[in-house]
This record gives sequence, structure tokens and C-alpha cells, in this order.
Amino acid sequence: MSESACSLGDYYAERAAEYDEVYRKPERQADLARLKQLLPPLVAGKRILEIAAGTGYWTQVLATTATSITATDLNAETIAIAAQRDYSPADVALRTADAYQLDAVPGDFDLVFCGFWWSHIGRADIPRFLAGVRARTGAGTTLVLADNRYVLGSSTPISRKDSRGDTYQVRRLADGREYEVMKNFPGREQVAADLEPAATDLAWTELDYYWVAACTLH
Repeated sequence: MSESACSLGDYYAERAAEYDEVYRKPERQADLARLKQLLPPLVAGKRILEIAAGTGYWTQVLATTATSITATDLNAETIAIAAQRDYSPADVALRTADAYQLDAVPGDFDLVFCGFWWSHIGRADIPRFLAGVRARTGAGTTLVLADNRYVLGSSTPISRKDSRGDTYQVRRLADGREYEVMKNFPGREQVAADLEPAATDLAWTELDYYWVAACTLH
């Protein structure tokens, strides 16, 4: 099955049970350990709106220092898995929500975290996404992004690039079904350019397999 027959949301709903397998790749363990050191200080004492939280893997990391987290995801299937984790000491609420329709998510926030979601936003949709985040949380809110770098031999190969500049991968589930999924791999300059109309004070950390960006919405 390809994305022509299924949406990105459908793919992640189907993948929910094997969602965390990617974090077991041996070559990525040192970087994952480093990420788990980098993120908690960035969110310490914050009230977090987490977008596209998936199974709560990164929610659990953030919860070690955050005051509270409202972790949202489009799919009830991934939220159900997230509900099985322990998030103490933070106050964590799990909700299904569309990343482009955040107005219905209750709570007060001073930080937004997107882990491995930025790469699934179409190039043309970035302004709309950022406008929605700012409209929901307001100027002065910190935005923290974490995502993948493309690493030959570890990343799933790029299957094609469309006329808008978005790239795609063919993902295979354990049962053999295949989905074509949008997955972009922007570098620092591209991320900075995309954020510039909406944010200031970009701080960038680049690892072998991942990157982290923090900025302030204006």
C-alpha cells in the first residue's frame, strides 16, 4: 500500500505497535543517549505543548524536568501506547489533536516541542504550521525541534523528490506492507530560513544522526 492510498496519519496508525523500533538501531545509541542529555535542560520547569508525540517516547524524556506536558498526536493508536508509560514527576496529559488545529487543545504553555515531526511538514505548509503554533501559544513561547539527519546506510533511502522540494521514503511494516511517506531532511541553513519569519534566537546542535533547534516565537 502506498501513500496514494493512505495518508501519513494512516501510516503511523498502522505502525503504532512497531513505532519505537527505529530507536533500537545500534549505530544510533550514542546519539540517542546524547539527545536524552540535551533535551531535559531545555525544557526544565516549562509547561509544554508537545506536537506529534507518537508513543510518548520523548514525552518520557521531557517529563524528567518539565513541570507539565500536554502531549498530542493525531492517532488514538499511538496515544494508547503512550498511556502505558510512566511520566513522573511531570504532570502529563495525553490528547488526540491535529497539529494544524491546536486551538482545541486546552492549557497554558510556555514551550512547544516537536520531536521528529518537522521533517513530515510539507515545505509549503511550514508557514501555516508556525502560524498555528504562534496563534495558540503567543509570542515569547520557546519552540524546540528535534529531528533526523540523513545518513547513508542508516536512513531509509529517498525514493523521490517532488516539484515543491519535499522528499519521500518507502517505509515497510513488519507484515510487508509498504507506504510512501514524506520525510524531509533540512540542514541548519534551511531550518533557520524557514523559522526566520516566525522566530528569533535560533540555537542549533547537530549530532551524527540528529539535530536539535531551539528558538523563540515572535
